[in-house]
Amino acid sequence: MAEAGVIKGGDAPIAVELTAGEAVWWCACGRSKNQPFCDGSHAGTGLEPKAFTPPKTRTYYLCTCKGTQKSPLCDGTHNRI
Repeated sequence: MAEAGVIKGGDAPIAVELTAGEAVWWCACGRSKNQPFCDGSHAGTGLEPKAFTPPKTRTYYLCTCKGTQKSPLCDGTHNRI
């Protein structure tokens, strides 16, 4: 889970079409202006983005509340924060 003050509870996941085998970097800090992807804004937070290589080409729902236990995929945590 992200450090205190970073979790933005209530933020719904973002649906993105990802291509099998093409890695993306998921923002774990919540600061990126390119959500749900990393833009380097994590510098100095102690948090690092997470690489995700989708196994299939399809729509994935990526977490934006940063509370998921299945990062980068949404697990519904935003409904409980």
